[in-house]
Amino acid sequence: MVNDVGLAEEFAQEALVKALERWPADGVPDRPGAWLTTVAKNKAIDYLRRQKRQIPPLETAEEPADVLDLIFAACHPALSRESKLALTLRVVGGLSTAEIARAFLTPEPTIAQRIVRAKRTLSEQKLSKLDPDELDARLRDVLEVLYLIFNEGYSATAGDDWMRPELCQDAMRMGRMLAVLAPNHSEVHALVALMELQASRMRARTDKNGRPILLDEQNRGRWDHLLIQRGLQALKKATKPGNYQLQAAIAACHARARTAEETDWPEIARLYGELAQRTGSPVVELNRAVALSRAGHPDAALQLVGELEEDLSDYPHWSAVQGDVLELLGRRSEARQAFLRAAELTRNEREREVMLARARKSGVP
Repeated sequence: MVNDVGLAEEFAQEALVKALERWPADGVPDRPGAWLTTVAKNKAIDYLRRQKRQIPPLETAEEPADVLDLIFAACHPALSRESKLALTLRVVGGLSTAEIARAFLTPEPTIAQRIVRAKRTLSEQKLSKLDPDELDARLRDVLEVLYLIFNEGYSATAGDDWMRPELCQDAMRMGRMLAVLAPNHSEVHALVALMELQASRMRARTDKNGRPILLDEQNRGRWDHLLIQRGLQALKKATKPGNYQLQAAIAACHARARTAEETDWPEIARLYGELAQRTGSPVVELNRAVALSRAGHPDAALQLVGELEEDLSDYPHWSAVQGDVLELLGRRSEARQAFLRAAELTRNEREREVMLARARKSGVP
């Protein structure tokens, strides 16, 4: 309506402030999202009147499809890929600059600059609903946005909670819609499969007090087997090899294992190797190191972890994996130091608790 991302954010914030003022007294409306959208649009209409511009009609309240349209609009071809992703995660996904920086392993000031530049660039463009002919061109970026939103929900960057389930639900809902809009795109189905399979474990990932439970210790009877079946069915539709297809295949290996001991770690290591060749990602290589260690090759895993130090030394999961492999090798004192380093680096309180507990469990004073 206003063709300005910055203004749109301001109107959204004003709507939230009004909700904080009204809802405690009047009660939460039946459709809070619709209420907020209507208030924000009314703010925009008032602004347009003051600017003496033509007033667009007040549309129906925002639904998930409108959010998906907004993601496609923000993935505008005038922006660089990095700027598209940063802006969309900030404006649509609601992630903080710190959370986005963590997703990209990039300094916060760099992400902040990308967002500012993206807003400035979009203010010079005419934003509109997606033309169906542009679907393919923007689809890759949209998939990555949904992937990053889901990941932030699955393992929160910072704060007191291990997970943010609402982000996972948003990403899954929009992914399912994308699968309807683009039924012939293998990677759309692959991403849906990956999210369904990962989300199937969420009920078992924390105890009743919200404390994390690591994969090997989870009660697999609490996994959501309906989501597992949906994920496996979506994976069958992902007929072409791709980054999300490989990740979904890895998640499927975990989902099919009735116990932790039955996990096919050699196959997971192989899949991570193929994914690493496609992406060149040091984080993927770090995950391959975990799989190698569990497949009976801890020495090779430790060597690989060492090779990744330059790229990932400030990444808390690098220290955590180093500690895990050192523990398998019986080098408990070194493992303890690695877990303490991971606890120092993480900004998530629950993750810090896990790392400190692992350090204590090493049995070294």
